[in-house]
Amino acid sequence: MQNTYNPDCKKCKRLSHFLVDVKSQHADYFCKPVPAFGHDDPNLLIVGLAPGMHGANRTGRPFTGDYAGVSLYKNLYKYGFSSNEESIASDDGLKLINCKITNAVKCLPPQNKPNGNEINNCNSYLKNEIMQLKEGAIILTLGGIAHRAVIKSLELKQADYRFGHAEEHVIGHLQLINSYHCSRYNLNTRRLSLLMFENIFKRIKVLSSI
Repeated sequence: MQNTYNPDCKKCKRLSHFLVDVKSQHADYFCKPVPAFGHDDPNLLIVGLAPGMHGANRTGRPFTGDYAGVSLYKNLYKYGFSSNEESIASDDGLKLINCKITNAVKCLPPQNKPNGNEINNCNSYLKNEIMQLKEGAIILTLGGIAHRAVIKSLELKQADYRFGHAEEHVIGHLQLINSYHCSRYNLNTRRLSLLMFENIFKRIKVLSSI
C-alpha cells in the first residue's frame, strides 16, 4: 500500500518547529502529523485544510474537539456516515460509516495558514489516499485550498476544475463536490449557513445512490 501517512514527517521545517513550540506550551497535545480517520474503503472522503490548534492538533483526530467539527459531525451522523453526532476525543468510541476524513496538510500551521511549499510537500500523502478510492467514490472538499490540493494531486489543470460552494465535478471514476469550510469564521459571518452546509450532505446522499 502506498504511503498515506508518516507520523515522523519533517518535510516542512516551519511546521516541525512550530509543533515543537506548541508542544512546549501544551504538553498533553498530540502535536504531530494528524492521520486520516475513518473507514478503510470509504464511499466518501472529506478533505479539510489542516489540523486546528485546539482541535485535531490536540486530539489527534481530524475535526475533533473544536468548533469546526461540530456541524460536520452532526451532518455526518444525520446522513448515516457516523455512529455519533459529536466527536470529542480520539478515544470516544465514535466510528465513521463508509466515510473517511483527512486534511490537505497533516500538520498544524501557524495561524492556520500553510504556505504553498507545505501544501505541496503534503500532497503525495493526499494523492495516495485518493488513489485508493473505489469507483464512484465521492470527495468533499472543505474550502478552496483543499479543493486545489485535490486537483493538484490528480495532476489536473486548476482552470478546468474551479472551486465554488456546491460546485460538482466528475473526475475519472470519482465525484467531487465543494463546500465552503465549516470554520467558526465562515459560519459566524454567514458566508456558510448551517442550511447551506446540510444541503451539501443531502446532495452527497443523492450522489451516492446514483
